[in-house]
Amino acid sequence: MDYSYSEHKQCYVALDCIIFGFDRKDLKLLLIKRNFEPRKGDWSLMGGFLESDESLDEAASRILSSLTGLKDIYLEQLKGFGKVDRDPVARTISVAYYALINLNDHDKNLLPEFGAKWFPIDELPNLIFDHEEMVSLAKARLRHKASNQPVGFELLPDTFTLPELQQLYEAIYETSLDKRNFRRRILSMNVLEKTDKKQKKYSKKGAYLYKFDEDKYSEQKNKNGGTKMMFKPPKV
Repeated sequence: MDYSYSEHKQCYVALDCIIFGFDRKDLKLLLIKRNFEPRKGDWSLMGGFLESDESLDEAASRILSSLTGLKDIYLEQLKGFGKVDRDPVARTISVAYYALINLNDHDKNLLPEFGAKWFPIDELPNLIFDHEEMVSLAKARLRHKASNQPVGFELLPDTFTLPELQQLYEAIYETSLDKRNFRRRILSMNVLEKTDKKQKKYSKKGAYLYKFDEDKYSEQKNKNGGTKMMFKPPKV
């Protein structure tokens, strides 16, 4: 027996990527200037349409790689957005993903090609359609993940100082944190490895560089029978 879906109207499936980066000071979001109507010239998330021969994850990775030149980065599906009138051109369902990248790793030469620019997370321009809602949900998800899993380290270089790590968490939660309490909490998790190198960019004495130890994290996780809270998030 032949089956057909021809009696059902078709709709488009889009992918939108919320791309977070960290420059050792500010949490930033990568946006592109839309070069076609509607809303030509306005700022938008990086997006594209699902091809018939790829999965949602594959499509999101393709779109992300085309803009940053990166592969195998932290990428997580956020939510589907399907309001009937969300796109004025055609009935379009968008599946949003968020990604975390180290700003020093991506191919900066690709950005002008797409009219792309990094914006501090607290200085975003107006965005098209429902993209502001997507960003808001992605920020909430990142904050939750950062308190329970070591996702924040995806935003850092391989080695970093404790002040840089604290600055990252302060950027994620958009609030200042007590230095002693933060260090005590992070070091007590036993997932950082202290190196014998120092960063002397900001002082003669310098600060020791650390790196995230994935094996230690896996060991702690298995020993605790699940994910242990990495960091107690502040109320924001």
